[in-house]
Amino acid sequence: MRGDDRQQGAMFSYLSPEQRVPVDHPLRPIRQMVDEILKGLSPRFDRLYAEMGRPSIAPEKLLRALLLQILYTIRSERLLMEELNYNLLFRWFVGLNLDEAVWVPTVFSKNRERLLEGAVAQAFFEAVVGQIRQRGWLSDEHFSVDGTLLEAWASQKSFQKKDGSGAAVSGDDPGNPTVDFHGEKRSNRTHQSRTEPEALLAKKGKGKEAKLCYAGHVLIENRHGFVVNTVLTQAYGRAEPDAALWMAEQIPGTHRVSLGADKGYDQTEVVQELRGIRVTPHIAQKERSAVDGRTTRHAGYPISQRARKRVEEVFGWMKTIGLLRKLRHRGLQRVGWIFTLTAAAYNLVRARNLSVLPAPT
Repeated sequence: MRGDDRQQGAMFSYLSPEQRVPVDHPLRPIRQMVDEILKGLSPRFDRLYAEMGRPSIAPEKLLRALLLQILYTIRSERLLMEELNYNLLFRWFVGLNLDEAVWVPTVFSKNRERLLEGAVAQAFFEAVVGQIRQRGWLSDEHFSVDGTLLEAWASQKSFQKKDGSGAAVSGDDPGNPTVDFHGEKRSNRTHQSRTEPEALLAKKGKGKEAKLCYAGHVLIENRHGFVVNTVLTQAYGRAEPDAALWMAEQIPGTHRVSLGADKGYDQTEVVQELRGIRVTPHIAQKERSAVDGRTTRHAGYPISQRARKRVEEVFGWMKTIGLLRKLRHRGLQRVGWIFTLTAAAYNLVRARNLSVLPAPT
């Protein structure tokens, strides 16, 4: 018997969002980890808000919503608010009841600025890493490092001469004029983006097109490929080795560790500085390499060369899922904030995957 297509305009439900979400849903272990971390960050949140005045959006809800945006590749905050309005799963993860009003996108953006000023992303990332370390999943001896270019939210037309003289501009469209910069020699010394002044013109390699970019760097441990440190810099020539040295110095402990990297880090000064800070440079060799037999003769060297490729998995996830292939934020501070938060989201997904794997027999 065919059922009737009856439309019901309103209804009462006695089931909470908690009862609607399946017990084995992938977001459940992530929500459990996030709640534990946010509970520990509560004193930091207290310092960001005044004791008097009208209550704002809870910072815990803001962070959960931003994590959802990363995990589900939601391209804008306006679309995120739309999803929160009718998506029961999203409401459950953020902590909104079915009848609670969703925030206006501009209000959400303004409240997010307070988290930016409080360096909450870095604190959240460190708390995620700390929780993973407590579970015994991190290696404290073997690491890998690499960097990638992140395309800035700026067009080539905005990259103009610093002295004000520029390419010919056609007034055919005042909102989006035609700029003819063909044949013009452009470099970071003489030119700067009008809309994203901290972004620099860079290219991945020979024969590749140059784009306005930032450089994102991550340090991973080699046991399970978790990100243990991040830094975002301008895309200048020595960005990768400088970031690698800085992150290597931040590795906790006084014991000697190994650091895997690609051929771009095979430089005499880099190898010497790493050796001086108790780091064995497991760097891929060029034809004329600064890495000698003291390192390559050991069995750990080829193992590090295999394990270091896991860092590309991090960048692939951050760019495809985490929306970092084309940045949606401007300025070194804001881009660095979202880069660190995206790395924390990657760690949460990786931790969730490890937690559901069967134990080895």
